[in-house]
Amino acid sequence: MIQRHGPNERGRDFLVGDIHGQWSLLHDRLNAVGFDRQRDRLFSVGDLIDRGADSLQCLSLALEPWFYAVRGNHEMLAYDALLGEERGSLKARDAWMVNGGTWALEAGLAEAQMMLQQALPCMPYAREISVAGKRLGIVHAEPPADWRDVVTPSQDQLWGRTRIRRGDETPVSGIDAVVVGHTIVERPTWLGNVHYIDTGAFTTGRLTLIEAHTLMSGIASLPL
Repeated sequence: MIQRHGPNERGRDFLVGDIHGQWSLLHDRLNAVGFDRQRDRLFSVGDLIDRGADSLQCLSLALEPWFYAVRGNHEMLAYDALLGEERGSLKARDAWMVNGGTWALEAGLAEAQMMLQQALPCMPYAREISVAGKRLGIVHAEPPADWRDVVTPSQDQLWGRTRIRRGDETPVSGIDAVVVGHTIVERPTWLGNVHYIDTGAFTTGRLTLIEAHTLMSGIASLPL
């Protein structure tokens, strides 16, 4: 349910917001920072798919050795429609389609199902990275109040927006910082020690990519 990563001794670590099928935009951002696939690592807050035409290609990123994603609510919408107990039901299919899953009709449902089946085991609900001697957590939507509880997956991790709707700056205990996506923000935003980085790539053309060291160097100044 959670995968932990030691420090990157060979290169840099980056974090990226919700990609939503924006393959070209992602690669433009990676090229801009000189991303080295042999040394650097890219951590994703999930929602690789839906709303963008290149969702199948983006989902295949989960199989790359330099790419590390957590699963988002859109991967789970696809799971329910294609692989889960509700697969084949009109309710599950309609819920996925209305939320951007129509790309799979063009790519082919069988191919989308096959890729999802390969990708999901590479996408745990949470990740934790060691960065500059500190611990950085990643979930898609909303972390638990105590990071130790992240080992028990919850709907909040995939769908939650309570913290950001309330403007809750209470820090998550048991972790130095947490990065999330899911809720679109005008610019990357801190609430306590939780950093929101979904800047709405599929609609705004802005895909947030931030180096982990840069992010962690700023937490000492946070009003926790």
